[in-house]
Amino acid sequence: MELLRNGRPRVVITGLGAVSALGPVKDFWESLKNGRSGIRRIETVPIEHVAVQIGGEVRDFEPTEYGIDRKEARRMGRACQFAIAAASMAVEDAGLSHKAIEAEGERVGTVIGSSLGSQELSEQTTTKYRQDGRKPNPLGLINSLPNMPGHQVSKFFQSFGPLMAPSTACATGTQAVGEASELIKNGRSDMVITGGVEAVLQDYAIAGFEAMDTLATGYEATPDKASRPFDKNRSGFVFSEGCGIVIIESLAHALKRGARIYAEVLGHASSSDAYHIAALQPEAKGSSRCMRWALEDAHVSIDDIGYINAHGTSTQTNDAMETLAIKKVFGEQAYNLMVSSTKSMIGHALGAAGTLEIIACVKTLVDQVIHPTINYETPDPDCDLDYVPNVAREVKNLRYILSNSFGLGGQNATIVLGKV
Repeated sequence: MELLRNGRPRVVITGLGAVSALGPVKDFWESLKNGRSGIRRIETVPIEHVAVQIGGEVRDFEPTEYGIDRKEARRMGRACQFAIAAASMAVEDAGLSHKAIEAEGERVGTVIGSSLGSQELSEQTTTKYRQDGRKPNPLGLINSLPNMPGHQVSKFFQSFGPLMAPSTACATGTQAVGEASELIKNGRSDMVITGGVEAVLQDYAIAGFEAMDTLATGYEATPDKASRPFDKNRSGFVFSEGCGIVIIESLAHALKRGARIYAEVLGHASSSDAYHIAALQPEAKGSSRCMRWALEDAHVSIDDIGYINAHGTSTQTNDAMETLAIKKVFGEQAYNLMVSSTKSMIGHALGAAGTLEIIACVKTLVDQVIHPTINYETPDPDCDLDYVPNVAREVKNLRYILSNSFGLGGQNATIVLGKV
């Protein structure tokens, strides 16, 4: 097996870990294949005073089950707890251990991003200070920073290599894995623990997105019907939380230790719309540019791609613009592609979304099954591709997948994965 691709080390995925509204990786993937939604009425925080009361909530999560000390867990934000839990699952899935990672610590990188970090800790510290005037918790603000999940995972596993924390809104999870792959391709690391996390399913965050008129409304009685990407009657996204972590290695390193290899990271790209803080560039220039660059980086042609895991948020503008971007890049070939949205079943987990979707793509390559876009009932003339509506589809010889993530601030990230 060739160890280099285009003169640089090949990068492969060897471990998967997820904390999600649908559970860990096995349950997550089985639910996706069967079109089961994880979107429910929110129970973990008081929500009665907010108009939108549904989300992709992680329930029954106990951080101490993943080796986190109880006292240490109380000091951490929920995002850090999620990150350690998902990383622990990914490390175990890769056939690794604490001891194995510590032994190679300087050659193991950590690239874990978050949009908002553990913002609830900052909010709690600020509120308490303003209410009683006492000296604030000295670590309250620090523990809320977006780089803390990466720090905590690095500390937990004693990975001493490069530590990075991309924070590019909804593009974070995809960009993190892409940037992590560069550490291996450039010879800085042999292995990287990488992904994205988000855990701010709080009343003020929901109220903020509601004020932007971006959330699906009117689904409190039928929360599983709220996220409906590409459907003509979509009304907004569903806010969620979670964490996706993957272990990536150089192919040489993975083969040397006899690792199971799931898929290969072939290429990636990021771009800026340079247009508006929240509105999408109306001609889809930034997102189409990002897809084109990712394909060029992967040395994969438009005819090679068989499936796109869409950003697919379920907002009117995003789904139409993403469809336009796909058609601009793929031309007539766009109508031969299968496209589906993981967010139809887990909602939008912001910084975690991209990596959770990468995990879905990896399982797609392994099982040769495309998960559906659920709640697709009424076609939209502006969204006229094959969105694999409502029922999973078995395929044969699917070798290349493209996955998109587009975020606030005009952030775009795309990754191309391949079957090994």
